[in-house]
Parts: sequence; C-alpha cells; structure tokens
Amino acid sequence: MENFTFYSPTCFVFGKETESQAGSLVKRFGGSKVLIHYGGGSAIKSGLIDRIKASLDKERIPYTLLGGVKPNPRSGLVYQGIDLCKKENIDFILAVGGGSTIDSAKAIAAGTLYDGDFWDFYCGKTIEQAIPIGTVLTIAAAGSEGSPDTVITKEEGMFKRGASGDAVRPKFSILNPALTQTLPPHQTAAGITDIMAHLYERYLTNTKEVEVTDRIIEGLLLTMIHEGPRVIADPNNYEARANIMWAGMMAHNNSCGVGRSQDWNSHAIEHELSALYDCAHGAGLAVTLPAVFTYVMNHDVMRFAQAAVRVWGCQMDFAHPEVTAREGIEKLRQFFISIGMPKNFAELGAKEEDIPALVKSLCRGNGGDGSISGFVKLNEDDCAKIYKLMV
Repeated sequence: MENFTFYSPTCFVFGKETESQAGSLVKRFGGSKVLIHYGGGSAIKSGLIDRIKASLDKERIPYTLLGGVKPNPRSGLVYQGIDLCKKENIDFILAVGGGSTIDSAKAIAAGTLYDGDFWDFYCGKTIEQAIPIGTVLTIAAAGSEGSPDTVITKEEGMFKRGASGDAVRPKFSILNPALTQTLPPHQTAAGITDIMAHLYERYLTNTKEVEVTDRIIEGLLLTMIHEGPRVIADPNNYEARANIMWAGMMAHNNSCGVGRSQDWNSHAIEHELSALYDCAHGAGLAVTLPAVFTYVMNHDVMRFAQAAVRVWGCQMDFAHPEVTAREGIEKLRQFFISIGMPKNFAELGAKEEDIPALVKSLCRGNGGDGSISGFVKLNEDDCAKIYKLMV
C-alpha cells in the first residue's frame, strides 16, 4: 500500500425530506447570499426548488437562480455563472441536481475566485480556492456530492475534461433517495453503470497488497449487482434507492482509492463519446468498460480473475486464469445489458467512421501528448483498437 492523505470533510444529511434543511445548512457553513444552480424544469415542476427557496427564506438568506445545466455540462453556462457570482457578490453555491449540476457548480465556484480562465483547471492546474458549495442530490451516479472532482465540456473543440481540488468538495450534501424515484429507467441504469465504473477504475491498480480497499470495492460492486435489478423492476423501492445513493457517494469520495494507483483510462475514452454524441455518460461507459477490459486484461490477468471470482461468482481456472477473467468481463457486460444499457456503438449512436476523430481528440486534443496513462499506458493505435471493439 502506498502512502496517502485522505481528506473528506463533507457533511452528509441523508434521508426523506432532508432538503428542508438546506437553508439551515447554508447558514451553518457561512453562506449569506446564495446561487441556486440547477438543470432543467423537473426540479421546478416537482416543487423541489420551491421547497429549497422556502428553507432559505426561513433563514432570511437571499438567493439568485441559474438554471439550464445540461447533461455533459458546458463551459458557456460556467462563464455565465462566474459573471453572475461576481456581479451579485455570491458567497455560496447550492447545486440542486445530479453530477452535471454539481460539476458545473464546482467550476463556477473555482472560477469566481480565479483571475484567469477557469478552463486552466481543466488543463492540469489544481483548484486551490473556491466559493463554498452545497448540494441537494437528485441522481445517484457521478458521486460528485462527496468528491473533489468536476468534469466540464469546453464548447470550443468539444473537449470533455476533468479538474480536481479539495477546495471544491461540498461543505454539505443532502441525499434524499426519494428524490430519485421519478427518474426514467434509462437514467437510473446509467447512474448504476457510472457508480460501478468508479469502483472498477480504482480496482484496476498496479499497487500490490491493497486488500482492504479491494474488499470495500468488491462489497460495493456486489451491492450494485443486488440493488440494480431491484430498482429497475420497482422504481419506488426506497430501500434499494437508498443503498444505491450511498454506494454512489462511497464509490467516488476516494475512500476506495486511497493507497493505490488508479486507472481512469475508461473514463477518458468514454468522455470523447459523450462529448461528440452527447450520450449519457453511464451509457457510454457500459459500452466502453468491457472493451477496455478485454484489451488490457493480459496486463494483470489475475486482477481481472479475482474480480470475476469475488464479485461475479465465477469458478477460478488456475490453469487458464484468462478464461476466468474473460468470464467476469462478459458477466459485467451482460449485467449492463440486463438493466437496459447499450452494448455497442450502434445502440449508443456512435459511428465507426468517427474513430480517427475520437482518437485524435482523446490523445492529442487539449494539449495531449499522444497517449493516455492509467492501469496501462495506451497510445493512439491502442485507443483506436479499443474503440473498434465497441463497434
């Protein structure tokens, strides 16, 4: 196990009707003028925004609203939010929505206190200061409610890139599983896929002797395998929703990733798909993960075989561990299909003829050096072959 520092200061408030505490939590964490940042009309139609406004009114905290966050959040709205925060002297941002809204809020929070272009943070600069943020989560997926990470798509060039810094970890996150009960099945399934991807990205490590975090990851994957089908069959199953929501946070606040190297190549490869085709991130990952795993499996076949045995219940073939590894990857692929996720380029809406453009953007765009690195270092030829496995 490698040396590490783990810092996760977010206050989590979990359960039914907890959004009514938004105002008191903003006050507790020093907010005196709030930007309520949200996505589309569902937060308004459901009455959620009104309930949050009422909680802020109760604490006599003024607020300004900025809606319009799209899946795969865009840089244009971030610039608009930064200008609004500076103009209105906003000192706290409350993100109401899923990972896209929270990621957009984090970008605005960092950019408001930065003299340069916020996109600098998405080119490798660490976020060191930001306006404090809180979240009211409506989709269990990205885990941004507990993480130091944010992903934004730059509209000029359509580059989808990530940034990070403990300064953008939310001060508090309100997690009410009941708020996810009205999600369409596709969004629920995409969220489940994203959560499992966050776990696998940490499981694929070159660090030895990391049994504690291996077991935590395996346990969370088993939870998703159990609860995923239950919630697809019965969207109103509160207990299944609750377990999925907490697993989503655990999967990405990095408690599963401390002391070990991590992968993230699958996320980088998928980001090009959701940037170009505007598909759901989780749907893209459902197609990407099996292809990447199949391509890199022989780098450490026993790691994939271990997941196959411990998570998917496969029998270990000690004479031919690659057989066990492949069986585990196939079980993962079939699980995604069983909950309604796409299985190939065609179902995702992607096109084989776009592969050269995808590879160029992935490996050369936004200052890239021609490769991506994680569990395995992949060059342009490797990435092209992986995309072709998805066709």
